[in-house]
Amino acid sequence: MHRSLEVLVLLLLGSVGLTLIAWQLKSIGWSLLVLTTVLLPFCRRDFAKDIFLICLTLVFLGLTPITTDISYGHVAVMGLMLFLAVATPYAISRFVFRDHHIRFRWHHGRRWTRREIVYIAITAIVSYLLLPYYLRSTGAYANWTVEPGAANIFRFFLGTNVLGIWDELFFVNTVLATFRRHWRFSVANLAQGVFFTSFLYELGFSGWGPLMIYPFALIQGYVWKKTDSLLFVVALHLTYDFVLFLALLHAHHPDWVPIFLT
Repeated sequence: MHRSLEVLVLLLLGSVGLTLIAWQLKSIGWSLLVLTTVLLPFCRRDFAKDIFLICLTLVFLGLTPITTDISYGHVAVMGLMLFLAVATPYAISRFVFRDHHIRFRWHHGRRWTRREIVYIAITAIVSYLLLPYYLRSTGAYANWTVEPGAANIFRFFLGTNVLGIWDELFFVNTVLATFRRHWRFSVANLAQGVFFTSFLYELGFSGWGPLMIYPFALIQGYVWKKTDSLLFVVALHLTYDFVLFLALLHAHHPDWVPIFLT
C-alpha cells in the first residue's frame, strides 16, 4: 500500500515539475502540488518528511520568475528565490529533522583521475560542436539577450555560471540525494532529470533542447554518484556553460567570437 502510494507521489512530483515550471500551467501545477502534499501523511514517515522538502522547494520554484533577464532587479528576485530553494531544505533537514542526507561534499579526498580530466575535455568538445548548432537551428539564442559593453557581458557571464552551479546544488545534490533514499539510483536519477530539464526549458532551452538537456542531467547524476565529488560535477557543468556563453555571444554577434564550425 505504502509503496504504491509513494510511486504515485513520485509521478505527481514529475507532473508538477512539467506543469508548474516547464509549461507554466500554473493552476494545474499548483493543484497537483497540493494533491501531492495532501497524500504525504498517508505515506511512511521518513518518506513524507523527505518529499515534503521537495514540495517546499517546488513552491519556491513556482514563485520564481525563471527567465534570462539579467537586470539587477530581476537578478535579485530570482537569486533570492533560488537561494531559498537550496538553503531551506538543507536547513530544515539539518537543524529540524536532525538529518544529514543533504551534504555539500565538494571533494572526494583524492586527485582527479586521468579519465575524469579527459571527460571534461570531451564535454568541452561535444558542447563546442552541439550548442552553436542547437541555438541557431531552433532560434533559442533569442531567449537570451546579449548587450554590448563590458559590464553587460560580465554580468551575463556571471549569471550563466552562477545558474550552472545552482543547478548542481539543487537538482543533483538536493533532489537526487533525497530521491535516492527511497528509490534505487536509476529511478531517482530519471526523476531528478525531469526537474532539471523542466527548469532549463523554462529558462530558455526551447525547441528540441530537452532532448539535449535530459541526457545531460542523467549523466551529471551518474557522475556525481561515481565520483562523490560535487566539485567535479560543477566543473563539468561550468565547462558546458562556458561554451554556451561563447556560443550565445557568437549567435548574437557573429563577428565577436568567430571560432565555431556549426
